[in-house]
Amino acid sequence: MALSISIKAQHSLEKIWETDSVVNLPESVLPDIKNKILYVSVMGNNPNDKDGIGGVAKIGLDGKVIDLNWITGLNAPKGLTRIGNLMYAADLTDVVVIDIAKGKVTLKIPIDSAKFLNDITVSDKGIVYVSDTRTKRIHKVEKNIASLYMENVNSVNGLKAIGNDLYIAGGKTIWKADAQKKLTAIAELPYGGDGLEPIGNGDFLFTSWGGYVYYVYADGKYDLLLDTHLEKKNTADLGYDPVKSILYIPTFYKKTVMAYQLK
Repeated sequence: MALSISIKAQHSLEKIWETDSVVNLPESVLPDIKNKILYVSVMGNNPNDKDGIGGVAKIGLDGKVIDLNWITGLNAPKGLTRIGNLMYAADLTDVVVIDIAKGKVTLKIPIDSAKFLNDITVSDKGIVYVSDTRTKRIHKVEKNIASLYMENVNSVNGLKAIGNDLYIAGGKTIWKADAQKKLTAIAELPYGGDGLEPIGNGDFLFTSWGGYVYYVYADGKYDLLLDTHLEKKNTADLGYDPVKSILYIPTFYKKTVMAYQLK
C-alpha cells in the first residue's frame, strides 16, 4: 500500500471556515457557485430513520446559514446532485426530485428493495445513478423510471458520472465503469470511500468517512490532505468548486460544514 503514496505530497489544504451554526447531521454538500449557495443534505437525528425530519439546507459560500429548512419532510437524505433546475436527493429508499426555483419536492421515485441509498450523480444526458451501500447495488433512474444498473459492488458509496463513464467508490477502490459496465480499478486507498469529486484533469478528491481526505492522481498514487479522525470529525460527501479549488466538507456527527482551499 505504501508504494502508491506519492513520495512528496504535491497538494495540501488550508482551512477557510467552519460553520458555527448546528447543522443536524450534514452528509453531502452540493455547491451552486453561480448563485453563491451550498446545498447541504440534513439527515436529522439519525442516518437510518424514516422519520420525516430530514431535509436540505442552504448555506452561503462564506459559511453563514441562509436557510436550514429550505426543504423539509425527508428521511435522512444523503447524496445530492442536480441538472438544470432539478435537484435529486438520495433519500434512504427513494430518489426525491426537487424543483430548485420553487424550493419544492415534485416527485419521489421509490427504488426497489433499497435499504440505504447513499450517493447520487447525474450524467450530462440526465441519467441519474444512485448507490445503495447495504445491498451493494447501483440503480439508475431514466425519465423518472428506476432500474437496477449494477450489483455486487462491495461497500458502494461515492458516484460520479463523467461523459459515458461512471466512477465508483466501492470500499477502498475507485472503479471506472464504462458504457458497457466494464470495471477498471483506478486506485486503491487505505480506507473506504464516501465522497468522490473530479478535479477536472483525471485526478480526484476522495473522502473517507472516518476523517480522511485524499488527493488521488490519475495514475493511482495519492496524497493524504486531511486527517481529522482523532478529533472524531467525520469527512462525508464533499462538494468541490473546480474554479477556485475549494472543498466543502460536511462533518456528519460534528454537525458542521468546513471549507478548505486546495493548494
